[in-house]
Amino acid sequence: MAIQTTANLDDSIRAQYDEVYYGAARVGRVYDQLAAPVPGLTMEQAVNGSSVVIPYLSSMAPGTTTISQTADVTPSTLVDTYGTVTPTSRWGALQWSELLDIQAYTNYGEERFKKLGENMMETIEILAIDAATQGDWVERYTTRILTDAGTPAHRASDSDFALMQGLMTSLKVAPFLNEDGSMQTWAAIMHPWVFHDIRESGNVDAIGIYQDGGIHLNYEVGKIGNFRLVESAYAKVFGGAGLANSTDVATTLNGDTARLATSIVTADDVSADITEGKLWTIGTPEVAGTNYPTNERIKCLSAVTTTIQIQGEGENGGLRYAHDTGTVVQNNDSVYPIVFGGPESMLKVFVPEVGEFGMTVGPEVSGLLDQFTHIGWKWYGAYSRLVEKNIIRKEVSVSYESD
Repeated sequence: MAIQTTANLDDSIRAQYDEVYYGAARVGRVYDQLAAPVPGLTMEQAVNGSSVVIPYLSSMAPGTTTISQTADVTPSTLVDTYGTVTPTSRWGALQWSELLDIQAYTNYGEERFKKLGENMMETIEILAIDAATQGDWVERYTTRILTDAGTPAHRASDSDFALMQGLMTSLKVAPFLNEDGSMQTWAAIMHPWVFHDIRESGNVDAIGIYQDGGIHLNYEVGKIGNFRLVESAYAKVFGGAGLANSTDVATTLNGDTARLATSIVTADDVSADITEGKLWTIGTPEVAGTNYPTNERIKCLSAVTTTIQIQGEGENGGLRYAHDTGTVVQNNDSVYPIVFGGPESMLKVFVPEVGEFGMTVGPEVSGLLDQFTHIGWKWYGAYSRLVEKNIIRKEVSVSYESD
């Protein structure tokens, strides 16, 4: 007799929860807004081969001479060059035992797909963050390692946008257009604390005083000049990459630390310094063209010698990520990039068969007794910043971290 099981209904289960996966995969995609597909090619054409070659053709020099009556003119020549985008792959997977499903009280079926979607979003967004925040064109008040939260001149203000508007206009960076093309704008992507400083610094048009049906940028909260302010908690922060505090904490973890942990143990006794620096960073400081996505910032609450009670961004108020023994712990100020760009500031490619948001695989059972189930996602593609002038960032401190 045929027995109906999850094994022969796996497609139905996938269809039920795919919407949960794709919903979670779309949340928090911020820097992706600055990426456009390869121009002139379908995505199927773009991903053929191991890399994508993007050609660029120079302009003609303006004419400065008159037409001779006795000699022919000298024709101009064009110069070409190219950029290359190399697709990569990313993945995420879960596996659990049959007994877990038997004994679980929570809705693990739906939650697993939600967690997969969130994992996909963050994993692929890291590639977009790398492309958007490691460019060579950067404006700073000082070097990154000297950026000081306690110095008001190092913070963002609405006056920064006049300079950026001039740059974006003169560099002919493609803008976002409304439906009839009458309004041209660029995005300015920032952390909420940067927006706070801008809002407090001067003339910011809050979203409540204008209503525009053409607004389409996620998390948009205001406008300065030709810039839509895109505020997101997912905006990149270079944790602990700025100036050291007057009481400098520079230690490491004394032992491996698990996800969701609400305390850490440090190699040195820094209990007397837990109020120094509003936030501490766990992970290697991002002082150069680096991005360590599992770095995280914590608030220190109390301490007994080397054991420090903390609050982090994990679901329970603990750590989001596991950290190995010897990982750096320090209290330097963080540096917050504002990324200025338009819809064509970066290029993106992805394999159409897998999709822009990846594809789920499973759930499928395995084991001699079908006692395990696994699900996952996979994605093939790339983000690239081929032209430096098309995306500019300003690196600032924030008032929240000032002592």
